[in-house]
Amino acid sequence: MARSDKMLKAFQLFDEANGKDPNKEEFEGRLIPKELLYAMRMTDRLESFDSQASEPLQLTARCQHICRWEIPRDSYEMNRVGYLKWRQELKKFHAGKASEILNRVGYDEETIKKVVFLLEKKQLKKNEETQTLEDVICLVFLEFYFEPFMQKHDTSKLIGILQKTWQKMSAKGQQEALKLPLSKVTLDLISKALQN
Repeated sequence: MARSDKMLKAFQLFDEANGKDPNKEEFEGRLIPKELLYAMRMTDRLESFDSQASEPLQLTARCQHICRWEIPRDSYEMNRVGYLKWRQELKKFHAGKASEILNRVGYDEETIKKVVFLLEKKQLKKNEETQTLEDVICLVFLEFYFEPFMQKHDTSKLIGILQKTWQKMSAKGQQEALKLPLSKVTLDLISKALQN
């Protein structure tokens, strides 16, 4: 996947920002800032899912959770309304952080607007790039984050989450999900979710 010098510089600045995440995750025997690892996984998954992805889409995948720890989930009420408010606030926050960095690197207004449009997940199911981003987010979630999540919730909640995840994905995304190196437990849950 071709990357311009400008994009590599933006990636570097996104990674420096995410490298400040105080939350760490173990990966290949090292502790890595959680959002930095997430950003690298998003880029890798986008590359394998859509090798022709546009520059704005590649930029968006890399900064999708930029500095997320700065607005913790528990700063909002721990219910559905609180969750939705938190998600809306995060979209604006990520868009602001990303725009700042893209401006600094010298991107034009049109590119920055496209990245903000994608970060805000506008026109899901209607806009091809928004849908590709959502597919990649779902694939990364299923491959790396679903199993740890599974330990904290009961089966009926997990099935509901898998059904919602599946509905957000395109047919191509769903096919890719079934090719992921998932455990038998996860695959069985997906199978149950798709039967209901």
